[in-house]
Amino acid sequence: MKKNLLFAIIILLSVAAKAQLNNDYLFTKIRPADSLDKELHFSINNFNYVRNYEYSNNFHDGYTLYGTQLEPKLIYYPNENLAVSAGAYLRKDFGNERGLYDAKPLFNLTYHKRNLTLIFGSLEGNIQHNYIEPLYDFERKITTPIEYGTQLIVEREKFKLDSWISWQKMIYKGDPKKEEIVGGLNAEQTLLEIANWKLSIPVQFLAFHQGGQIDILKEIPISTLFNGATGFKLHRKIGRNVQEVFTDNYIAAYKDFSPTKVRAYQGGFGLWLNAGVNTKWGNLMASYWKGNNFITIKGMPLYQSVSDNLYEKGFTQSSRSIFAVRYFYQKQLVPHLYLDVRIEPHFDLGTPDSQLQFNHSLFLTYKEDFRIFKRK
Repeated sequence: MKKNLLFAIIILLSVAAKAQLNNDYLFTKIRPADSLDKELHFSINNFNYVRNYEYSNNFHDGYTLYGTQLEPKLIYYPNENLAVSAGAYLRKDFGNERGLYDAKPLFNLTYHKRNLTLIFGSLEGNIQHNYIEPLYDFERKITTPIEYGTQLIVEREKFKLDSWISWQKMIYKGDPKKEEIVGGLNAEQTLLEIANWKLSIPVQFLAFHQGGQIDILKEIPISTLFNGATGFKLHRKIGRNVQEVFTDNYIAAYKDFSPTKVRAYQGGFGLWLNAGVNTKWGNLMASYWKGNNFITIKGMPLYQSVSDNLYEKGFTQSSRSIFAVRYFYQKQLVPHLYLDVRIEPHFDLGTPDSQLQFNHSLFLTYKEDFRIFKRK
């Protein structure tokens, strides 16, 4: 397995032409503007994915996700500050004979003025929130990409804010289930920007609540969980071949605020350290996670102290220690078509054998927006 991984990295490095890690091509943004006033647009987003986990551990199952997603939308701009959209989300997993795995309607109202955006309906959510991986798993781009709720975004030159609430599960009177709400905030303030150096302070948190007063499951207690993280990011731009070096470092926290404690741990923390380099041949990053009694709401299961594996559910390991090396290669093949290859090996330093395990991904994304007509 190690030889195959090394061979793959060598091949990718040899063919890479120009790359820079940037998830923007995966994002969906609607921003009304003067030039779009009274226009009707048709937007299409086709995300194709292969993500394979060659895992054999107690905290993250090994499996493969292979398929395609399609999001067609109609977007109308009544004026320079407002957009109304309607569309659909469709997911087809290859090898699934029942047809579509998932289908959801998409409705969205977006108000935008200067550096402020207010969204109601389907959010600019998921990995667009830009959380660190222990707080928000990148895989959710495939498995649960759609969030409905309300979102406030501020985009200034030296300050960014994304605050949101998503209603995950609605209940009605007499339902045999609990309502579920999740929300959070991601803010980043630039403290220093001199020459090619940039220093910023990020603050992130997620909150989850499961409860309700009109369900019939009174034997299930109310649940309220918190995840948070803060730290510093230091980036330095260099040149053409080696474009940037950086280090992004966080302290993460978990707290169970539920009135009735049923989880293995009521509080925990983690240290998330990253250092990397962006080059024209791709991007290389080393990551280290040291967690203690940490439980995540939406993060990658690998970093938890409590297992959710199929055959190891409930298994606990108070101290978790993960070292990972990641290689990313991204390229725009033709206008509107983007290739993304990722190889992410890791060692679980908290286990006696500490064997090399890895996941790798291939994404192909087509995005385009067409103007249908302009109303006079």
